[in-house]
Amino acid sequence: MAAADAIPADQWKSCPCEGRWSAGELACHLIQVETLIIQNAGKLLQNPPKPRPFSKRFHLPMALVESRLIPRKTPIPLDPALVCEKDKMLAHLREVRQQTRVFLEEKTRGKNLRKYHMPHPFLGTLNLREWFQMIASHQIRHTKQLKEIAAHLPKTVTTLHK
Repeated sequence: MAAADAIPADQWKSCPCEGRWSAGELACHLIQVETLIIQNAGKLLQNPPKPRPFSKRFHLPMALVESRLIPRKTPIPLDPALVCEKDKMLAHLREVRQQTRVFLEEKTRGKNLRKYHMPHPFLGTLNLREWFQMIASHQIRHTKQLKEIAAHLPKTVTTLHK
């Protein structure tokens, strides 16, 4: 949220350059990804865990997600209907984050999250504990991206009137 403060509301939907997301599109992506993770985790926890083959227990490290060394295209298409004004989008992101906290507190109690697993499109198969770590790493990755967006947007000049 602090990184979003650096983006003026009137530039929220402005792309810093060709082929790059605007801050609004980035927030949309975060909302969509976190919502999808929670939905899929909820479905997964409704059934007993399935054994995970040994070969699927290894995955790329979360540090790779955070580093942004390897650019990735999301397999989840952006929903343009979700991209709206800055205040509304940040409120929606806070709401999704609260739903994640509630999910973690209520739906995972007494469950061994390491026994439940689902594939990630880039990292490999992650258990649910790792998926929740991925939410944090994904947020770190895109906070860095939001700071880059802020640095590349045109600067506005304001004058002080007495």
